[in-house]
Formats: sequence, C-alpha cells, structure tokens
Amino acid sequence: MNTLTIDIVEKCKQNDRKAQLKLYNQYCDGMFTVAMRFVKDTMEAEDVVQEAFIKAFSKMHQYKAEVTFGAWLKRIVINKSIDLLKSKKQMMELDEVHLKVIDSNYEDEWLVDDAITLDEVKKAIYQLPDKYQYVVMLYLIEGYDHQEIAEILNITEVASRTQLSRGKTKLKELLKVSQNGTRY
Repeated sequence: MNTLTIDIVEKCKQNDRKAQLKLYNQYCDGMFTVAMRFVKDTMEAEDVVQEAFIKAFSKMHQYKAEVTFGAWLKRIVINKSIDLLKSKKQMMELDEVHLKVIDSNYEDEWLVDDAITLDEVKKAIYQLPDKYQYVVMLYLIEGYDHQEIAEILNITEVASRTQLSRGKTKLKELLKVSQNGTRY
C-alpha cells in the first residue's frame, strides 16, 4: 500500500470526512465490481458497497494494515454481498468467471471436459447449494484460501475444505457429458 493511502487511512481513523471521501473515491468502483459478481443487480450492488463503506469507516480502528486496505474492504464487501444473498435466498450469478487453481494439488481434480463452455460452468455453479456455491466462488473466483474462507463464512477450515470438495464433486456431476453428448 502506498504512503498516500496509508496517510488517508490514518486520517479516516480520526474520522476525517475529506479523507473518507478520498478513500471512497479510490475504492468504490473496484468494490462495486466485486459486489456485482455476487448480487448481479446494480442497485443492490451499490447498496452493498455503501453498507460496506459505512461498516469499514465505523470499524476503521480494527484495521491493522496486516493486509492492504483494499483486501480488507473487499472482505467486507463479500460478507455484505453474501448476507444480502442469504437474506433474499437468490441464486448467485457471475459476470466473470476466472477459474484459477490456487493450490496445484487440486489442479487435476478441477479439470473438466474441453467441450464444456464457460457459460455452462457458470450455470452449474449457480445450481450448487448455497453452502457449496459460496465456498466454490470464494476459492476459485476470489482466490481465498481455506483459512480466509473459514473467517468470511464463519465456519471451520475443515468445513471449508469439505464444502469445497463436495461442491467440486457436485459441479463435476452437473457438467458431466452423457454418452449422447447432452448434459444431465
């Protein structure tokens, strides 16, 4: 994090409104993109971002610079997004799916048939039960590890690993190609 951002964060901790506005302007677009990946509705994403900033500014004293401010704020945005989805029990939709493998040990386990399109992967993720869907999204798309996922979702690391494994199995079932070339 650059010194300018550190100075702004320190001023925000002192409840400096101009510094809060600068920080908001610096991060609002990126946080809106994160919220849109989860809630898929412009108005709701804007609400999530506003609520996340309100929470961030009220909890600024808890920010210890162990991670960048952007990473800390992103976690708040994701939590607010998940809270909204849980309250509305909506299916998650993704604008962008970047299926990246964080742990090379899992690489072979995530391979799917080359004939499967990105849209089919997105649709399959939407069909996963919420508890699997959140872990799969946080792991594959947002790039969090199991410790971080456990903190975000308030579950154990073991539960995170189990839900990811079960979500992966379910995702593969949803993407399986039958003998005649159609999907189940």
